[in-house]
Amino acid sequence: MLTTRMLVRCGTENALKNIATPTVKVKPGFVVNHLYQAPVRPNLYSVRNYVATKEEVEEHVKQYKEGKFGKIPDPGHLEHFKTSEALKSVSSTTVATATTKVKVAGSTADVSTGYHPPVGTHALPHPIWSKDELNNVEITHKPPEGFVDKMAFYSVKLMRKSFDLLTLFNFGERTERKWVLRICFLETVAGVPGMVAAMTRHLHSLRRLERDHGWIHTLLEEAENERMHLMTALQLRQPTWMFRGCVIGAQGIFVTFFSFAYLLSPRFCHRFVGYLEEEAVVTYSKCLKDIQDGPMKHWQTQEAPELAIRYWKLDKNATMLDVILAIRADEAHHRVVNHTLASLKEDDYNPYKPGK
Repeated sequence: MLTTRMLVRCGTENALKNIATPTVKVKPGFVVNHLYQAPVRPNLYSVRNYVATKEEVEEHVKQYKEGKFGKIPDPGHLEHFKTSEALKSVSSTTVATATTKVKVAGSTADVSTGYHPPVGTHALPHPIWSKDELNNVEITHKPPEGFVDKMAFYSVKLMRKSFDLLTLFNFGERTERKWVLRICFLETVAGVPGMVAAMTRHLHSLRRLERDHGWIHTLLEEAENERMHLMTALQLRQPTWMFRGCVIGAQGIFVTFFSFAYLLSPRFCHRFVGYLEEEAVVTYSKCLKDIQDGPMKHWQTQEAPELAIRYWKLDKNATMLDVILAIRADEAHHRVVNHTLASLKEDDYNPYKPGK
């Protein structure tokens, strides 16, 4: 059976208007003040005489290819229909410099071609610490209560001792190379829990058709914040291929473990991260001690990477000492947040607003 859509496509939209509709006869003696005539669907026999010819169909196809869409808008000019194909239409010959801006048809913004913004330009909201907050971070510990808390606590302690032993961190002098490699490796692990937890809660929200109660944004901020710690450390040293291989292996194991653990017990995972952040505060406090009185004194005057200045909004003359203070404050914040989340029920509202 021919449908209206098929007829319009064949160019018979106007022809349908010419099809006569049956008249309604009223018996004599009846007065009709208002008569509603329902539209009559044309049958196949009445339509056959109005089907477009082959020449008419070819003409419509030709007009479509030429861009004469009639009622159908050109997708290339729709505001929400921007793809990489639209950007390819910009000729490379129009790019005079690396920062040339071009206007893509139908777009409300300029597109910079050949320009890559610095790392950290597009960052989620995150806390910016005052000097008092940076200098007043303390090493704290939440005593484990119950089986789940104790299992999380001793798991972190086991990981800490094993990692220190394998890397020989406590043997010999803690040089800049040791510190940078340790920070790089730890942050590749620390950036996993927030992302896995956020993804799991996001999928739960979609699958259960329920709200998330504001947890996802805090977890994503934590994951990005840990990644920015890594990006900052990479400004000082690029690890070897062997180091990168160890990171890949550790990430595969830890992501798998943490994903299954979060599905089974989110409380265990948040408590685990809380204790992990306690150890991170201890680690960065040791680093600050080495900077002030140990073999890392040159970080008191070494300029901070531009990434760190931009991300934490530090002074232009900030040093690596200021960077480590900011990282330690971040870890102390993650410590409090995760211990708080571990003490909440899964459907309790997250008390931390974005960037707080």
